[in-house]
Amino acid sequence: MLHIVIISGSPYKSSRLNGLITYAQQFYARQGVKAEVLHVTDIPAEALIQAQFNHEKVKEFNKKVDKADLVIVASQVYKASFTGVLKTYLDLLPQDGLKDKSVLPFVIGGSLAHLLMVDYSLKPVLSALGAKWIAKGLYTVESDVNWDDSKELVLTKQAKERIDRTLTEFIK
Repeated sequence: MLHIVIISGSPYKSSRLNGLITYAQQFYARQGVKAEVLHVTDIPAEALIQAQFNHEKVKEFNKKVDKADLVIVASQVYKASFTGVLKTYLDLLPQDGLKDKSVLPFVIGGSLAHLLMVDYSLKPVLSALGAKWIAKGLYTVESDVNWDDSKELVLTKQAKERIDRTLTEFIK
């Protein structure tokens, strides 16, 4: 069975980004594909900030990334780049930590003005980590992602169609 690892670079568990990640995980489950989510915030802050490559949680995450068939790297846009918490984890991957992997950048931002962050900030780091192929990526504007009164994710029709299409193409 195909196995996907989704790396969440969100500093907040209740973020719109994590809502989209849960959506993606459920989407893949309906396709019979296992998608495991790794929340970078589950690694102790001290291990991230002090670059503790041998910390058990870091080694656990790296092993899961290594065993994945495909990797999705997810982040919000902060200060025209991806999140610092995501960068601290990516710095702890081995130099060839994404070798032979196909990678999908999965980004949410406040406006389309930050769309180029994917190409000019995130993709170069993924390339430096040895990614075999980096997909065009998925950029979603925050206004297309909301929560209803019962805390269920609500996507605009256009966003849902784009997300579903991108997720489908990524596993082909």
